[in-house]
Amino acid sequence: MFLIFRFRPRVLVDVSKIDMSTKILGYPISAPIMIAPTGNHKLAHPEGETATAKAAAACKTIMIVSYMSSCTYEEIASSCNAVRFLQIYVYKRRDITAQVVKRAEKAGFKAIVLTVDVPRLGRREADIKNKMISPQLKNFKGVFSTEAQPGKGSGVQAFTSRAFDASFSWKDIEWLRSITELPILVKGILTREDALKAVEAGVDGIIVSNHGGRQLNYSPATITVLEEVVQVVRGRIPVLLDGGVRRGTDVFKALALGAQAVLVGRPIVYGLAAKGEGGVKKVIDMLKNEFEITMALSGCPTIDDITRNHVRTENERLQSML
Repeated sequence: MFLIFRFRPRVLVDVSKIDMSTKILGYPISAPIMIAPTGNHKLAHPEGETATAKAAAACKTIMIVSYMSSCTYEEIASSCNAVRFLQIYVYKRRDITAQVVKRAEKAGFKAIVLTVDVPRLGRREADIKNKMISPQLKNFKGVFSTEAQPGKGSGVQAFTSRAFDASFSWKDIEWLRSITELPILVKGILTREDALKAVEAGVDGIIVSNHGGRQLNYSPATITVLEEVVQVVRGRIPVLLDGGVRRGTDVFKALALGAQAVLVGRPIVYGLAAKGEGGVKKVIDMLKNEFEITMALSGCPTIDDITRNHVRTENERLQSML
């Protein structure tokens, strides 16, 4: 069953000036639209993540760089002056994770985003059918091999099963905290129970994410579980939404349900593939323009004016008729 959201716009509000700006972990961004971590951007464009980073900087937003980036973290950092976070996994060899974190600190990254929903790789049948090859990543050259070319099945699955630490648990967040002073956000939360554990573990932010729907079949759409996470967090740390954002109206819905910002993944890669840096900027600008119009037509001149009363689910509508 799909959860349908309807807007409840307010009229006769002065919307002659719309301010979409906000702050994430104290860093100002032009709109609550950030770039989600996606890997291997050179598969989409020869300039790879450096083009995406330049577009993020031009649009005054935050890019979360994937651990699987095809450009080195240092190349991305030196490509432009901007705030960026680094997404990581924890490896069986903890020293490799520690090296990655220290490189992020040295390169000027402002936060670590720990993906927590991949103790094992989900069954990605397209990758298995196509025998997806896992290339050697520049960031790990000379450290350990990320290459895997299986006789059958997915090379990515072969690599992750060899490298990722499936034993990593909530108690190990303390270990990650011990090796860095950067803020830590956890990405992959879908329930109130895990949101509460994240708060208790002392993380600095939560990203509600189902990994693009590629990990566990029958996982919920992130917009449908956002509110239960927001309610248990109670404003103690930022909550961001990842997944399914294709329109500015999706951004508005997420903020009305309590998110501080959204992450955009696939559309960014599509824009990169189409027109490089300019294509990424075009995607972000389209979302910002649609979001601005939605704010104006809903009677919200600022981000703070967007409230839960601006959206209603179909269930709420039916209950109101009883």
